[in-house]
Amino acid sequence: MNGLEDLSETAHTLGCTVCRDEPMSRHTTFHIGGPADLFLTVPDISALKGICRKAAETGTPLFPLGKGSDLLVSDAGIRGAVVALGSNFRKVLLVSESSLLCGTAASIASVCNFAKEQSLTGIEFAWGIPGSMGGAVFMNAGAYEHCVSEVITACSHGTRSGKEETLSGNALDFGYRHSPYSAGGPVITSVRIKLKHGEQSKIAAQMDDLYARRRAKQPLELPSAGSVFKRPKGHYAGTLIEQCGLKGRRVGGAAISQKHAGFIVNLGGATCADVEKLIGIIQETVLRESGVALECEVRKVG
Repeated sequence: MNGLEDLSETAHTLGCTVCRDEPMSRHTTFHIGGPADLFLTVPDISALKGICRKAAETGTPLFPLGKGSDLLVSDAGIRGAVVALGSNFRKVLLVSESSLLCGTAASIASVCNFAKEQSLTGIEFAWGIPGSMGGAVFMNAGAYEHCVSEVITACSHGTRSGKEETLSGNALDFGYRHSPYSAGGPVITSVRIKLKHGEQSKIAAQMDDLYARRRAKQPLELPSAGSVFKRPKGHYAGTLIEQCGLKGRRVGGAAISQKHAGFIVNLGGATCADVEKLIGIIQETVLRESGVALECEVRKVG
């Protein structure tokens, strides 16, 4: 029995949902990506620990997946096992007067809504960011001059050897689009966030305003992976790309959005190769025309 078959058998025993050769285009907001050898939906922390131990024992690579909102998956897919966290990891709980404990499979939207219902303020900026709390922690997601690290007090994870650990205080090494998890390794399982009390009507109004601004400026009607590039110091990537006359530039089914040049959208049938070629055109053109080197925010995997 090879490593994948051994891991698949263990996953069934642990109550996981197991799919072979699962197209990753079904699990990314770009709607791009070839098949994963194994796609495992893990129901709880006990099963996750068992999966991590068996993967380590068999030498099988594991790739934790959230909502797939910041990913560009290879047309060849992902070797090894993709791990998606199931319903027990989607819970959002009020654990003190102003602290929430969020499973990392919970959507950012559900956390924002829960906070609003509790009249807690501080995370409104994240309303409308597509993705899970795990993904938000992984990349220290942010918008409108704020990022999630401002409200995070602790993160728990499962190690690849099947242990549970928690990071807090100085161990939470966050930076711009960077977290303690950026190098890979552990599977983030929960995050604790600290908010402040506010007026529910004002919280709702701010969320509505920010979402309206997002909807007006971003191509939410088309598949994408969000902002393709990190913000270069002293500039905005979208502005630089537009100034180079690249709005609307197309490679295959991928195009630079006419609505916001910082986005690449899937017009239908786009491949990873299309997007990579378009990214290369953008980086080369912007560097030549402005002297600014654009660094990708979207993660290529597979």
